[in-house]
Amino acid sequence: MRKPPLRASAFVVCIRNAGYPASLELHKIYRVLPDAAAAAGGDIRIVDESGEDYLYPSSYFAPIKVPASVQKSLLHMA
Repeated sequence: MRKPPLRASAFVVCIRNAGYPASLELHKIYRVLPDAAAAAGGDIRIVDESGEDYLYPSSYFAPIKVPASVQKSLLHMA
């Protein structure tokens, strides 16, 4: 089942994948899904290589800003 598009999207780039080489690709841009409970615990919820959303350590990612045209393209892939 396809998830509804987010109203505001955040993106991160993977800077570390120790322990998750099959799920996280270094230097790849990932979409962040809002999850306050995860953030409070130091984690981040992203859509990973499997196409599903999972929690990963937030220290494995760096937040980035993407131009609107790139954001539209990234969300279209989801």
